[in-house]
Amino acid sequence: MMTRSRNSDWPAARMAEARAVLADVVHHSDHLIRLACNVLVQHGETEQEREDARILLVVIDARQPTRSAPQRDQDGEVAR
Repeated sequence: MMTRSRNSDWPAARMAEARAVLADVVHHSDHLIRLACNVLVQHGETEQEREDARILLVVIDARQPTRSAPQRDQDGEVAR
């Protein structure tokens, strides 16, 4: 069973990890960067930190435009 102090340290530790990932994005995968951004978008301490995380999510998604584009078959038709 977790003690109360250990349980209350959990959010602070996750925030610190998310900030560390974003401080060194060049060495982390897009997937990990997205996770860190989502943590900061939801739990960032300031509006600026939350907004910066939102912007970085847009940048990461723009690097992979096929993620949101409809999938097309060999004839150029949109797959259903």
